[in-house]
Amino acid sequence: MSVCPPFAPFFGFGGVASAMILSTVGAAFGTAKAGIGIAGLGSFKPELIMKSLIPVVMSGIIAVYGLVVSVLISGSIRPGEYSLFSGFTHLGAGLACGLTGLAAGYAIGIVGDSCVRAYVHEQKVFVGMVLVLIFAEVLGLYGLIVALIMNTSAIGGDKCPTI
Repeated sequence: MSVCPPFAPFFGFGGVASAMILSTVGAAFGTAKAGIGIAGLGSFKPELIMKSLIPVVMSGIIAVYGLVVSVLISGSIRPGEYSLFSGFTHLGAGLACGLTGLAAGYAIGIVGDSCVRAYVHEQKVFVGMVLVLIFAEVLGLYGLIVALIMNTSAIGGDKCPTI
C-alpha cells in the first residue's frame, strides 16, 4: 500500500468540512438559543439588552475557531504530496475542533438563555453568567488548541517519496 495514495486528501478535506460545519452548527445553536432569551428579556427590560448580548458574541467566536482550523488544514493539502498520515491527522484535527465547537455552542446557548432570563429578575446573576460562559467557551478553545497541535504534527509527518 502506498504512503501517499490518491484518496488521502479526501480525509484531509473531511477534517476541513468537520471543523467548519460542526463548529458553525454549534455557534448557530448557541446564537439562536441565547437570542430567544434576549428577545424575552427585551420585552420586559429593554435597557438590559446590550449587556445580554455576551452569549451571542461568544457563540460567534466558536465559528471563528472552526474557520481558522479549516483554513490551516486546507492550506496544507497538496495533491500528489499528501500522505495518508496527514489525511488522518487532519481529519482528527477537524473533528476535535468541530465537536468541541458543537459542545461549546450548545453549552453557551443553554447557559445564555437561562441566565439572560434570570437576569431580568436578579441583576446579580450577571457575573456568574459571564463566568459560566467563559468556561463553556474554553471547551471550544481546547479543541482549537488540540487541532493546531495535530495540524503541526501532520505538516512534519510522513513525506511522500519522489519518483
